[in-house]
Amino acid sequence: MKVTVKKRSFQFVRPSGTSRGILTEKTSWLIVLEESTKRGIGECSLLPGLSPDDRPEFESTLMRVSNALLNGNPLPDLTSWPAIEMGVEMAIRSLKSSDAYTLFPSHFTAGKAKIPINGLVWMGNFDYMKSQIDGLLEAGYNCIKLKIGALDFQTELQLLKYIRNRYNAETIQIRVDANGAFSPQEALNKLNHLCDFDLHSIEQPIAPGQWETMAELCHKSSLPIALDEELIGINSTNNKIKLLSTIKPHYLILKPSLLGGFSASEEWIKCAESQKIGWWVTSALESNLGLNAIAQWTYTLGITKPQGLGTGSLYTNNIEGPLYIDKGCLGLSKSIPWQKEF
Repeated sequence: MKVTVKKRSFQFVRPSGTSRGILTEKTSWLIVLEESTKRGIGECSLLPGLSPDDRPEFESTLMRVSNALLNGNPLPDLTSWPAIEMGVEMAIRSLKSSDAYTLFPSHFTAGKAKIPINGLVWMGNFDYMKSQIDGLLEAGYNCIKLKIGALDFQTELQLLKYIRNRYNAETIQIRVDANGAFSPQEALNKLNHLCDFDLHSIEQPIAPGQWETMAELCHKSSLPIALDEELIGINSTNNKIKLLSTIKPHYLILKPSLLGGFSASEEWIKCAESQKIGWWVTSALESNLGLNAIAQWTYTLGITKPQGLGTGSLYTNNIEGPLYIDKGCLGLSKSIPWQKEF
């Protein structure tokens, strides 16, 4: 087997804001496996300041993994390296598939079905966020997700009011994501204000690691709460069950690149469903290669809610492929090839 690791820096079309700061570029490492006439590709996608893999030893660990794959040796323990774990799982499945890009064959990969997705509104000033909202509504989305927590809270409420003055909750579903920006002292009061706008849910209102406070918010707030960053670094089955039974969230947000791949994400789904907790899948700024694999896997889960898979148009130098968005749904065209070299 031949193993190649390629580092790629993806440039944002325009700086994208979250409560953790402004993003202008994002780095991924591609693992390319070649065996006889077959090829497999995996993406290790890092989010600075959020991925557990964002450590100085990342590249040396990736090289150890590459050498193990090359020599047919057992892989090192990747429990604390979820992006690498995701990339390896994706690459091996890609190599074993009928072609490098069809990892989970289905009606989606056959171009016969689409995946409903939410439209994402990035942080910025009022006018910029409003223009994004207008564009998404005109494009046919019926579920919109707003990043909140960086602007003045009253300004953010005005944006929500702007949507609700035009569309009721039956027409447009609104999700908000605070990325842990609220302080524990102010969180419940802010959640109560947000309830005025018939929101579907809020992701991660306070920073992770405050289980008892988050549990209290889930119990007291009328606005359903979804856990996102809270799941990162919780690896054992027992700890996953303990987290969910302690906090009792309404939903989980599953990002395979941050949780250790598809198998690890499926374990979260099993734990959640055993406690009657809902979930949906979100990409974590992967290139189109990673997004393609995540979308294919997501479709096989029998999803009904809009998923968070609308990040394929973020980069000026993305890896071009057959994924496309039409009226708030992600599709895969059988007539558009993948970019050959990357």
